[in-house]
Amino acid sequence: MGMYHLLRRLDTSRKQIAEHSIYRNLESVDDIRIFMEHHVFAVWDFMSLLKSLQKALTCVEVPWVPVGTPRLRRLINEIVLEEETDEVEGVPVSHYELYHRAMTEIGADTRPIDTMIGAVARGMPVGEAISSCGAPVGARAFVDKTFELIASGKTHVIASAFTFGREEPIPDMFRTLVGSLQKQHGDRLKTFITYLDRHIGLDEDHHAPMAVEMLAELCGSDDEKWGEATRAAIAALTARHSLWSTVVSEVSLARMGIPKLRATG
Repeated sequence: MGMYHLLRRLDTSRKQIAEHSIYRNLESVDDIRIFMEHHVFAVWDFMSLLKSLQKALTCVEVPWVPVGTPRLRRLINEIVLEEETDEVEGVPVSHYELYHRAMTEIGADTRPIDTMIGAVARGMPVGEAISSCGAPVGARAFVDKTFELIASGKTHVIASAFTFGREEPIPDMFRTLVGSLQKQHGDRLKTFITYLDRHIGLDEDHHAPMAVEMLAELCGSDDEKWGEATRAAIAALTARHSLWSTVVSEVSLARMGIPKLRATG
């Protein structure tokens, strides 16, 4: 086992994501609103994957002691810096907050994500919070899978989901979206396109290679870890595919005037 075999096992899942019909189905601003109302939950729970890795690979306790290798600490802290406090137009902002701003800009409904984050901030478990906030059913399933992987407590499993479920496929996914959106709705979707462009640049040139290096170091020559990492990556990509399929279904239903599907507990 190793990175080569992992990538071979991911061929089908990665191809399914790359060729998903979602990229051809987002045509109007109304379609983009539906997409964002789902995808914002993935933008949010990404940070929990990232923070789980930071907690495992660095010391976030007082008193401080050196944890892990300096190289891994540097890798994860660089990603945290740019995801949690990126500089956009000269102002520090997290990518979640930038995405939220983009939603507000086009009139997408932020009440479910706002309600959920408020509940989590008050101490409610994530599963309970997302079940009761009015989140899209597809977003709820996606978040449930993310936190299932986090709950494994295995750093290499979390790192694999982070690397191949998030950082590695994002540039190609978002590049496809940006091309069509820029032509059709450039002015109305300025902040959203800024978010997409920023992720393409960071993930392709920096974060994805760094994440791959991190995973390789975490798994080393341990075949069992590589097997678990492979299964985690497939699970993360499958969850992404399901989320995209749910968005396509809701876009189709909305065009027919059928109400949105929302989680109710």
